[in-house]
Amino acid sequence: MEQSTMDLVQRRGAPGTVLIWLLLFSSALPWLAMAGDTVQDDDTAPKIPGCANNFVLVKVQTWVDGQEDAEFVGVGARFGVPIVSKEKHANRTKLSLADPPDCCTPPSKVAGDVLLVHRGSCKFTEKARAAEASGASAILIVNHRKELYKMICDQNETDLNINIAAVMLPKDAGISLEKLLKEGHSVSLQLYSPERPAVDTAEVFLWLMAVGTILCASYWSACSAREASIEHEKLLKDGHEAALVNAQATGGSGVVDINTLSAILFVVAASFFLILLYKLMSYWFVELLVVLFCIGGVEGLQTCLVALLSLWFKHTGESFVKVPFFGAVSYLTLAVSPFCIVFAVLWAIYRRLSFAWIGQDILGIALIITVLQIVRVPNLKVGSVLLGCAFLYDIFWVFVSKWWFHESVMIVVARGDKTDEDGVPMLLKIPRMFDPWGGYSIIGFGDILLPGLLIAFALRYDWAAKKNLRGGYFLWSMVAYGSGLLVTYVALNLMDGHGQPALLYIVPFTLGTFLALGRKRGELKNLWTRGEPHRVCTHMHCHPQATTTE
Repeated sequence: MEQSTMDLVQRRGAPGTVLIWLLLFSSALPWLAMAGDTVQDDDTAPKIPGCANNFVLVKVQTWVDGQEDAEFVGVGARFGVPIVSKEKHANRTKLSLADPPDCCTPPSKVAGDVLLVHRGSCKFTEKARAAEASGASAILIVNHRKELYKMICDQNETDLNINIAAVMLPKDAGISLEKLLKEGHSVSLQLYSPERPAVDTAEVFLWLMAVGTILCASYWSACSAREASIEHEKLLKDGHEAALVNAQATGGSGVVDINTLSAILFVVAASFFLILLYKLMSYWFVELLVVLFCIGGVEGLQTCLVALLSLWFKHTGESFVKVPFFGAVSYLTLAVSPFCIVFAVLWAIYRRLSFAWIGQDILGIALIITVLQIVRVPNLKVGSVLLGCAFLYDIFWVFVSKWWFHESVMIVVARGDKTDEDGVPMLLKIPRMFDPWGGYSIIGFGDILLPGLLIAFALRYDWAAKKNLRGGYFLWSMVAYGSGLLVTYVALNLMDGHGQPALLYIVPFTLGTFLALGRKRGELKNLWTRGEPHRVCTHMHCHPQATTTE
């Protein structure tokens, strides 16, 4: 009989409940690289003579009263002179406030200063021409929002001979600089735009982490399924059918098969949680997510460590003591739990430090592996429904949601806007070490968990059918997943770092490969409905029926 998600919650107890709800939370996050501020389009950004610069991020290094101060990030305009790429070629120039602030009419004369102006009602090019006429060497236009917008020209403009650099700054940076100037401080700055590497090592390691996590989780899931099958046959052989029926009725295996309804409701619930995150995103709400992540991370890390240590301390792992609320707990679990709790608490306290991403990734990977061992896809039909719904979900909340909310809901949540946090914790992240812009490459848990459920099913099926690696489905599913993730990286770089819904690329690769192979080998019907090979049973033993593969 198929079990619902709520059945799983009831069977796993309180810690398992946290894992399942974290699975819902984690599927609400996209995969994207984050480096500096996000740049969004104001228009189609056409290139015309005199307005053909490439959009580039610009470093704005400041000095206050002669002392090096904060560095801000802006975006260069289509028009004006290009921004130099080398810091050594950038001149340090005094910053002045424009008068009038919007620079829509000619401001007071300046002698080679950089003008700080507000984004007003006139065109960007009009501001730049007015600033150039006043003697400014460059113009910094402060946006009225946190994001950066690309400054373009109207197609009907003809006088585009602008010979100063134009850069847009986000609202918070502009407020900070304006405050310093109004307080009477002397502010100077450098403008330069270092080139970003085509591929950063962070992306390579993140790819390896995602693929490696699914690989480990799939083998653990397949090993557990094989041990359960052996135990099943042993009980039948020894005539303990009643004990077997009782174990199945009480959910003694601790594993749940998702059904079709659960797969659909899962995505609906994930959408609800995403809207909740978007609407309630604040300091206290992020703190709540951190607590939930730590609880789930503790159980995930504990489960993984106990499984590994049981290989060497088998007796301790099989000796149990009854603990209130948790039930029977092994001595090995009791020994490991304090370490896991301390690890998670230390991460939560010091999570804003530069190296805290290591602890977050360890807890996240352990959590993903544990969930993939607990939750299983019973057949290809359920896997297809789950990934199909997730595919539409990812596209909707990254792209389509802009039409209703005027911004990408998923990207806003992943960035952690409206909070002082660097995004929500349900992410794997690695710093972009060789990128002069810094930032992180990140991937949401859902982009590993959801395809991982199908790939783990593929390995369990291969082992049950006694297929070799090349003749099975697991190897090709892994290759498809890795290829889909690689294509996501390529799309991310082609889109100038804009967040990309990874499942848009991963699902067609992974699910398409599985369906095509099943059809070619004549096993699609069996994979779709049964999810396990046909078995030929004698009185004492069952074995998979031989199948032919092309």
